[in-house]
Amino acid sequence: MAEFDYDLFVIGAGSGGVRAARMAAGFGARVAVAEDRYMGGTCVNVGCVPKKLYVYASEFGKAFQDARGFGWDSGPTPFDWATLRDNKKTEISRLNAIYRNLLGGVDVDIIDGRAGIVDAHTVIVSGQHYSAGKILIATGGWPHIPDFPGSEYAVTSNEIFDLEQFPQRLVIVGGGYIAVEFAGIFNGLGAQVTQLYRGPLFLRGFDEDIRTHAAQEIPKTGVDLRFDINVASIQPGSHGLQITLTNGDSLEADTVLYATGRKPNLQGLGLENVNARLTPAGMVEVDEHFRTAEPSVFAVGDVIGGMELTPVALAEGMAFAREQFGNAEQQVDYDFIPTAVFCQPNIGTVGFTEQQARDKFGDIRLYKSSFKPMKHTISGRDEKTFMKLIVDDASDRVVGVHMMGPDAGEIMQGIAIALRAGATKAIFDSTIGIHPTAAEEFVTMREPWTAD
Repeated sequence: MAEFDYDLFVIGAGSGGVRAARMAAGFGARVAVAEDRYMGGTCVNVGCVPKKLYVYASEFGKAFQDARGFGWDSGPTPFDWATLRDNKKTEISRLNAIYRNLLGGVDVDIIDGRAGIVDAHTVIVSGQHYSAGKILIATGGWPHIPDFPGSEYAVTSNEIFDLEQFPQRLVIVGGGYIAVEFAGIFNGLGAQVTQLYRGPLFLRGFDEDIRTHAAQEIPKTGVDLRFDINVASIQPGSHGLQITLTNGDSLEADTVLYATGRKPNLQGLGLENVNARLTPAGMVEVDEHFRTAEPSVFAVGDVIGGMELTPVALAEGMAFAREQFGNAEQQVDYDFIPTAVFCQPNIGTVGFTEQQARDKFGDIRLYKSSFKPMKHTISGRDEKTFMKLIVDDASDRVVGVHMMGPDAGEIMQGIAIALRAGATKAIFDSTIGIHPTAAEEFVTMREPWTAD
């Protein structure tokens, strides 16, 4: 008789948890997954997938305007929020079913309910106890709204997709990629958007040139972007929400979206019942094998911090399963992971920022280019693309690439392969470009940039 009910019990059916469960089951492990909200986690339900669908929706209005310079005049193009919202719900339901079928197809038991850890080898769900040789925490993150007068009137990225009424006036608080993306989405859909950030420049952690360029380009789209300011209070009024700012000014809005950060989703998990520790930032502390201080308890994904990206959680889930159940040690390489911000225009980036490169390599060379996209020479839109290469001077290796412009995310995936392969600037220079594209600029930047 088996010592435990399961070899692996996964808490959370998001990207990392599902990938770990499927791979472990493929190696012959007996696996269960507990989920109390929705299959697919944040990404599928209130993150990457619905966000990208809404980004697509938001770009049509701009495309209708741009088309006039090319001879198309479509006339008035009203937007219907309910159609987008409800079609999105249908697609997410389809994906939820796919995730459930993927687990069922490899005989993973799905247990609906919030799981709690009882001890090093026991989990409880809805009053039922389950024993497991290993427990994997993959509960992800959860939006956090700070406490201030009227904070109960704000919504998070969890609720913004499914508002009953479209917010004609939207205030967004935050300066990270989530705040920036939603500002572009609702601005593109026709809302009057004001974005507030408490610091002097948003998108902290990105290359400084990209941050500066974004601060120049995003207001051109119609977003009222304000730095060095925060919300002091929110209260309902006769014509919507009344927002008082820290400088004494006030705003009126239909909805206030807080995108000021996410915290690990650990409430009621029972970590206090095992020897698992948290980092000073409140993340689950793990070693390079994703093991907590409790030998049988592991964690992957957003709950351990690091780069909070779906593909990173997938890679961590795979590495965990291969090592623990496939007898194949594999560590995740966190260097040169590409990422994108689906603002308008897009941001794509991979590798080191300029400051990081200077700190690590010392002498570096920079290559920069800014130009109007070919499309907008006729559309008339005032938009500039920005590109930047960072090269380690000693080895000639390209160690950072950054872009803001149309299709930056799509372009950066290919660039990331080159950087992972160790491409030098000489290789970039010897690569023939595809003409006419914006991407070819990355292989035609010949002269190093020097400050004036």
